[in-house]
Amino acid sequence: AVDESELLTVPDGWKEPAFTREDNPKGLLEESSFATLFPKYREAYLKECWPLVQKALGEHYVNAALDLIEGSMTVTTTKKTFDPYAIIRARDLIKLLARSVPFEQVFRILQDDVACDIIKIGSLVRKRETFIKRRARLLGPKGSTLKALELLTNCYILVQGNTVSALGPFSGLKEVRKVVLDTMKNIHPIYNIKTLMIKRELAKDPELRTQSWERFLPKFKRKNLKKRKEPKKKNTKKEYTPFPPPQPESQIDKELASGEYFLKERQRKRKKMEEIKAKQADAVKKRQEERNKAFIPPKEKPAVKTKKASTEKKIDIEAIKEKVKNAKKKKLGALPEEEVKLKMAADEKKKKKK
Repeated sequence: AVDESELLTVPDGWKEPAFTREDNPKGLLEESSFATLFPKYREAYLKECWPLVQKALGEHYVNAALDLIEGSMTVTTTKKTFDPYAIIRARDLIKLLARSVPFEQVFRILQDDVACDIIKIGSLVRKRETFIKRRARLLGPKGSTLKALELLTNCYILVQGNTVSALGPFSGLKEVRKVVLDTMKNIHPIYNIKTLMIKRELAKDPELRTQSWERFLPKFKRKNLKKRKEPKKKNTKKEYTPFPPPQPESQIDKELASGEYFLKERQRKRKKMEEIKAKQADAVKKRQEERNKAFIPPKEKPAVKTKKASTEKKIDIEAIKEKVKNAKKKKLGALPEEEVKLKMAADEKKKKKK
């Protein structure tokens, strides 16, 4: 009895054996070819790296031709070509070269475990300004978001124009496509990057390989913070009635109702003049009232009588006595009369003795 979990898992380090000439000794019966156009600004770079392209494709017995007049690249199989999938890889190689991917990354497409994906994002967003903002969000500040995505998926990603070119393993390309499409649908790439980081850590644990990872992955809910603005004027629907609305009165009907229809032309003019004069008199009256407002004196505030300070104060006799005693102790200013007389008498006695 074999455990089912062992059958589902792939052993670590296992690789599919390479396709050799022994698998297809007779080669291919028909010649296959693919061609692609490239923009004018890629011409100088392609001329420099074309010998390297021919050398890389020559190892798989595929011919490559560069036509600078038409601006096209062509790859064709030869009689020595034994791998039928080599022409498909060569087609992807010239496609990526036309999409401004450098040759240092492009030649990896010829390996068995590497594939490419060109994601068209130009038609996913209507407004051009919104498209540029979301494409910049995919790149991140100084390309940090794109670099994080490359490290997590082990893919080379190039964002240019209306396409995103990705080159790497199949599992990584699947994640890259999901992140790019979500970003164009206004889902920030940081949410997908967080999920990829958690998956990377969970893959290291051998016990969790056969279990579901849904409980570990974050679930981000959309929050509609902005409420819909209600219109100032709300149009309320009237109740449906099968009867049509009443016909509006004409000018003749109004004149008949007021009796103006039966007046003569001179009387009508006089009535109109009286109405105009009445309106003018009202306007003059209102204007005069507004002018007179400037001459109306403002209301004065009533005078508040100040309360006289109470003259009756309690006199502290003991405090006065203490002040007098302290003043006597201090010998400041002229001496009292008695002390002056005693000093003069003492001075006279001293003079007599002498």
